[in-house]
Amino acid sequence: MTVLLREAIGDRLRHARTNQRRTLRDISRAARVSLGYLSEVERGQKEASSELLASICEALDLPLGELLHKVAADVSAMDNVEVAPVDEKVEAGKRRAPEREGAEAGELEGGRLVSELIGNDLADLRISPPPRMSPALRTTISAPKMVAA
Repeated sequence: MTVLLREAIGDRLRHARTNQRRTLRDISRAARVSLGYLSEVERGQKEASSELLASICEALDLPLGELLHKVAADVSAMDNVEVAPVDEKVEAGKRRAPEREGAEAGELEGGRLVSELIGNDLADLRISPPPRMSPALRTTISAPKMVAA
């Protein structure tokens, strides 16, 4: 899988900024670059010059060499990722029926379909039972207190 250098740089810059809990506006002011252009650099839509990268790195207190080292590691790692070939027999958006005997539609061999997942990262995936609901409606809102005049 090929990754563009500008995308890898943008990902690393955004990662550094969000880890510091800083805004695009904050970094754009410190680096003296327009907010829109910085946003495009982070999204990998614009190729940043070396002067601009140095300015952004200075605003992030991130050595330029460290940024480039991490980007090089990311690009190397992506070069080793293999993409599985697409089965042309499977139509877009449709799942093939299982090929083993006795399998029902929607059943996966060696597992089961999971209805609910928690988290937004692969490391955070956990199976969670659906929340239990009671028939009674509960509220924490109390009646207003009357004040004597």
